[in-house]
Amino acid sequence: MHEFRYRQNELYCEDLPVKTIAKEVGTPFYLYSAKTLLNHYRAYDAAFASIPHLITFAMKANSNLAILRLFAREGGGADIVSSGELYRALRAGVDPQKINFAGVGKTAEEIRYALESNILMFNVESSQELRKIDEVAGRMKMKARVALRVNPNVDPKTHPYISTGLKKHKFGISIDKALEEYKLAATLKHIEVVGIHKHIGSQLTETAPYVDALQRLLALVEELKRIGIQIRYVNIGGGLGITYDHETPPQPKDLARAIGPLVKDLKCVLIMEPGRALVGNAGILVTKVLYTKEGDGKKFVIVDAAMNDLIRPSLYGAFHQIQPVTLRGRNSITADVVGPICESADFLAKDREMEECLPEEYLAVMSAGAYGFAMASNYNARPRTPEILVNGDRYHIVRERETHADLIKGEHIPDFLK
Repeated sequence: MHEFRYRQNELYCEDLPVKTIAKEVGTPFYLYSAKTLLNHYRAYDAAFASIPHLITFAMKANSNLAILRLFAREGGGADIVSSGELYRALRAGVDPQKINFAGVGKTAEEIRYALESNILMFNVESSQELRKIDEVAGRMKMKARVALRVNPNVDPKTHPYISTGLKKHKFGISIDKALEEYKLAATLKHIEVVGIHKHIGSQLTETAPYVDALQRLLALVEELKRIGIQIRYVNIGGGLGITYDHETPPQPKDLARAIGPLVKDLKCVLIMEPGRALVGNAGILVTKVLYTKEGDGKKFVIVDAAMNDLIRPSLYGAFHQIQPVTLRGRNSITADVVGPICESADFLAKDREMEECLPEEYLAVMSAGAYGFAMASNYNARPRTPEILVNGDRYHIVRERETHADLIKGEHIPDFLK
């Protein structure tokens, strides 16, 4: 459950009216609930309490330092995919021994930085990458702890853009070739094999694909054991879905109930990488109506947030509920909610039934805590929005609004143009 609720027709975040924050900080902005974030993390932690486990937050979903610190204080780690994310995680106080480094394109510089930082392990996605890690670790006179990311060829039944576990995807090593890759890893002087990893996709709304993929993974763990390769960490990835519209995704306790029998006697640490499930419904995007407009049989609500602030609707056709910050009991209309960017793809909702709204009123784009600000850009030279974290009856600006000067930071006009 999240902490965005109406009280006497006003939308609150925990104990603060959203309208109060909007008037003080301006729009658009991202707004997060600390209580919701904690509740979601603790739901995972409690569900798997009987199994040795580590929760490494998939920070690609939301890499704000305050959110990372909040999870780190609960004992959580981080699932990273770049040196920039490693830097952010370390700055937020995440224990490097709770960080795993994923991604198909790690550079030698990133590998070196991760080894210097003494992270828990690399999730390796190809034999060339494995050899590169061995080479870099050798130059540093170190051993690199690794898990191989195994692609189990399981259909996660989600949007094709966020599906990652089929043979045709760029991620991981085919399960048919994984045994040979593990044998190779065991021969490399500067590699220490410690784990196995899989991640089949995002926004999963049933547990069956998890069970299917894990069964295939555990069969491989048994084969590895027979040839003398002991696995200490089994990483099941993330991907548990959230409710955007009318989905009814499983809860962490449902996932634990489904896979618990498979891992209870495994004598390994279970690693999970939830991202969206922790932050998605813990955040909203607050925007202001600029104008309303009626075209030829079409109504538009023009707001000050745009595709550069929240690209998911334009990129995936993703659905986000859009609610008035103040309920006024007006008639419903059907309209496109669009932003100021010069692209026809700049929309937050298409043909959406919603309460009629007027200029200067506020709207809340729900379920925007994951892949919202994290995917934001400065397209059309628009400064990025601030991020606000509410804790009880107080709000904290955890990222300031960018200025026009920030837009040209690092740019230079060469002498021949002066």
